[in-house]
Amino acid sequence: MTEQESAVYAVLDRLGITFERFEHAPVFTVEQAQAAWAGIDATHCKNLFLRNKKGDRHYLVVAEQSRSIDIASLAARVGDARLSFASAERLATHLGLTAGSVSPFGLINDREKRVRVLLGEELRRAARLGFHPNVNTATVVVTVADFERFLAFCGNSVTLV
Repeated sequence: MTEQESAVYAVLDRLGITFERFEHAPVFTVEQAQAAWAGIDATHCKNLFLRNKKGDRHYLVVAEQSRSIDIASLAARVGDARLSFASAERLATHLGLTAGSVSPFGLINDREKRVRVLLGEELRRAARLGFHPNVNTATVVVTVADFERFLAFCGNSVTLV
């Protein structure tokens, strides 16, 4: 188990959040992950790390895995002229993650609370949510209520979209 993954479990334990962990082969896309998620009872999520045109604002988009994301509409919604995918370097700097392991659990590494979370409102209707624990070789499942407690603990700005 990596240090990144262990840090996630330490925070979840500290918050009293119970979780289920499922190991699988490394996955880098939602399409690859769908096979790994077979048999895991949860709403699985896609996570996109975006930046605005100037590169001075960063966003973590968390949505149900089959939801289509219109980045142009999202930019208008948050008041930015244009959003695009952030580089691997920005991902490492702001969330301490590598490509393929983007997850809201990376917020534990955003000590300055600079990353803004854009949360798909459809997730609030789910019972359980599945995310990578900051590595792409496992999936962690938590309840929606516990996920919301985790987000509150992290303290980043959260906007429902």
